[in-house]
Amino acid sequence: MNLQLVWLRSDLRIHDNSALAAAAAKGPVIAVFLRSVAQWQAHGHGANKIDFWARGVAAIKASLNGLNIPLLHRDIDHFDEAPQALLEIARAYGVKQLHFNYEYPLNEQHRDQAVLEAFQQADIAAHGHHDAIAFAPGSLLTGKGDYYGVFTPFSKAWHKQITAEQLALRDTPKVQSPLDIKSDPLPSLPSLDDEPLDGRHWPAGESAASDNLERFLRFRGRHYKDQRDIPKVRGTSELSPYLALGMISYRQCMQAVMSENDGHLADGDAGLTTWVNELIWREFYQHVAVGFPQVCRYQPFQSHTQQLQWRDDDDGFAAWCEGRTGYPIVDAAMRQLVTTGWMHNRLRMITAMFLSKHLLIDWRRGEAFFMRHLVDGEFCANNGGWQWAASTGTDAAPYFRIFNPTTQSTRFDPDGEFLAQWLPELKTLPTKARHAPPRDMLTPIEYPAPIVDHKAARQRALDAFKALSK
Repeated sequence: MNLQLVWLRSDLRIHDNSALAAAAAKGPVIAVFLRSVAQWQAHGHGANKIDFWARGVAAIKASLNGLNIPLLHRDIDHFDEAPQALLEIARAYGVKQLHFNYEYPLNEQHRDQAVLEAFQQADIAAHGHHDAIAFAPGSLLTGKGDYYGVFTPFSKAWHKQITAEQLALRDTPKVQSPLDIKSDPLPSLPSLDDEPLDGRHWPAGESAASDNLERFLRFRGRHYKDQRDIPKVRGTSELSPYLALGMISYRQCMQAVMSENDGHLADGDAGLTTWVNELIWREFYQHVAVGFPQVCRYQPFQSHTQQLQWRDDDDGFAAWCEGRTGYPIVDAAMRQLVTTGWMHNRLRMITAMFLSKHLLIDWRRGEAFFMRHLVDGEFCANNGGWQWAASTGTDAAPYFRIFNPTTQSTRFDPDGEFLAQWLPELKTLPTKARHAPPRDMLTPIEYPAPIVDHKAARQRALDAFKALSK
């Protein structure tokens, strides 16, 4: 029997899955999921993401069972145990070939390479597939042959070189003849550092992901450019958790856009093309992780900013984490994050810039806090966003660009509705007063005064960056 083994990771779907499609084209398939909770926690993933991951595995197990593909489950503590765990399965069942989809952060790259080498030594074929991105890292380069460090030229090159084959959906496996191999029961999660939030807001699995995509394109996609920055409006796709764990593919998203946009990705409806650009941002940051591996080692993309003098301010950091900085838009956003495991993208920029610029606290502390709470926590996107806000990364906001939180609040939540939703103590204030509550209006209300003055904090950040030498 030409038995194929598919190793599932952050690609929890049966539709349009490169590794699964390639395996099913060669013979009967068994699948395996290696759960490595200790490693995930070492990488900063919190209970919300790990719980979503577990529910995603349960969902794909049900889908695989419908195809008579058994899903094996193994627990390992760390990535370096993966080669041996997979080899034991391959030998036990007489597997002829292993298939998996590549992941791009540095530790994941090393793990995947170790697996390929172990299988080569064991004389068992193993194949890695570039599935989460259109272009394999190193295949989309500047004219000088370098990885792109700026998004706009990367995006232009992406659009210019993308092919129909890269966007074509991979075949879904047909129902195979039953194997004399049973799926493993899925064990419950071990005790985690935090309790995961109620998962009902983020139902797991590719069916839920596809439903989200359909609703977004039907009702909100064409308004995306105008509504994506307004936190009170449900204007974003809300697909980030599903993309992070591969419960939906970038190809399915691109194909859905083309069907709504007369076959176009780069022109046509402004809302849809703006969203396509956000999908390309995701790919860009994965290329950055490979091309500039220092970002995977807790170092800034822009090396000269390594010397920046960050402040040790545990009280300020705690106030930021707990939503009590005295800046309503920051506090409302942080409460949304801690309560729901998700934060609106405009608010991610505002809160990240507040921590790194207003408080001059090391962006890596904020990056870790986000990763701990986000259900869509993904290293490449999270790191890229934080380094952008802190002016240490690719396409970084110029160091002198420092959001005024109050101005951002009045611009993107003019009626203070988002503020009132997450800061009920401000609900009774006049709309305009919610953005920067006067102290005399707050006497009966328990809401803190601003922990830092915007003008003084801005100057402090400017001085810190000006002190750097490139």
